[in-house]
Amino acid sequence: MKLHIITVGKPKLGYAQAGWEEYWARLKHYHQLRTTHVPDKHNDATHVLEAASTAYIVALSIPGRQLSSEGLASFLQKRELTGKETAFVIGGPEGLPQAVLDKADYQLSLGSLTLPHDLAMVVLLESLYRASTINSGHPYHK
Repeated sequence: MKLHIITVGKPKLGYAQAGWEEYWARLKHYHQLRTTHVPDKHNDATHVLEAASTAYIVALSIPGRQLSSEGLASFLQKRELTGKETAFVIGGPEGLPQAVLDKADYQLSLGSLTLPHDLAMVVLLESLYRASTINSGHPYHK
């Protein structure tokens, strides 16, 4: 499956950089991955949507739909059947512009807590990795 992770900014804190690298390395065993880190100064709908271009857009937002690990695994399986790249988009510290949320095909919530921007990046990758192990029958998610 083709996954495109789009973030506004890069992980800046040491724990987030290490977490990003760890889960990116794990996740690439399951998917064709690419990433786009939109510069912080370009946290606008035009630049973010340009990065997503023709992909199925999953915008991360607090009011989005919350999924269990098994639910995310099922979501990924359904997306894989389409053959179309799926782009997960994480906004900057202020979130995503409304125009991106309006254009998104799906809004996903990591929970109702507000997470620091760097931590949200790591949580997304870990969640995708966990869902991928579920789909592959590996015991990681327990």
